[in-house]
Amino acid sequence: MLIPIILLNYNSSEDCRKCIGFLKRQQGVELEIIIVDNCSQDEDREQIRLLCREHDCTFIPAYENRGYNAGNNIGLRYAATHNYKYALIANPDMEFPQTDYIAKMVDAMEKRPNVVVCGSDIVGPEGIHQNPMERDGNWQSSVYWLFGMLKWKKSINNSMPTIRFCNSQYCYKVSGCCLLVRIDYMRSINYFDENVFLYTEEAILAKQIERDNKQMYYLAEARAIHRHIKSEKGDPIKHIRQWKKSRIYFIKYYSSDTCMGKQISIITMRLYVAIITIILRLKKDERTYPIY
Repeated sequence: MLIPIILLNYNSSEDCRKCIGFLKRQQGVELEIIIVDNCSQDEDREQIRLLCREHDCTFIPAYENRGYNAGNNIGLRYAATHNYKYALIANPDMEFPQTDYIAKMVDAMEKRPNVVVCGSDIVGPEGIHQNPMERDGNWQSSVYWLFGMLKWKKSINNSMPTIRFCNSQYCYKVSGCCLLVRIDYMRSINYFDENVFLYTEEAILAKQIERDNKQMYYLAEARAIHRHIKSEKGDPIKHIRQWKKSRIYFIKYYSSDTCMGKQISIITMRLYVAIITIILRLKKDERTYPIY
């Protein structure tokens, strides 16, 4: 089976090169590696163009950076027009030491026709398992961060909660850094929601799948490494403000809370971001901030 791999590049040509090295060692499946360049700087975009030529990858330039979801949709629409059944969405900083990683993921989907998204065990640089992710809370849980503020250091280490990563299972949500999607389902929901630039894409997709009575699956037997280092990804204040904007969109259009509950969630979330912003400015601290 031929599987398209979609890498969304934004000034990450070196990460793309490393990722392609891992992908080229995959066995049991044939791959078409698609790199969508999301308006990188000229030098990096040219490096991606040359990289694609060197490794016989498909290069698709975006002429406007409209964010993570919109960029990945360029690759998904390409895959749909070529009648692919599945597509693997992967960040350029992913590593795949298991040479049968993609074959395992595809096999899990083939055995479960109602599963439209499959995620694997993903381990970050700190050794934290990022999948499967917990269900998004309601307005009542939106105030739990207040208790975390009293234990700031502890809450930092728990910014990516996971449950039962040792066992394969149907789950509510998996990380968007690497997941296998069923193309016909993505087409049915008009692909990823492009109204968010960055963040909450996992929460939105999970809610869409739940509403459509479809399923998501976590495959513990497949493991990948996510070499994401937050301190190298720019201004944390800018990032948390972008997260706030995306989270408000999610609450307004995807939350199951009542109108009053949504307002409470938005108010507490705005307060949370304001406090975190003040702390970051005072301490000039670029450590991971907890996101509820």
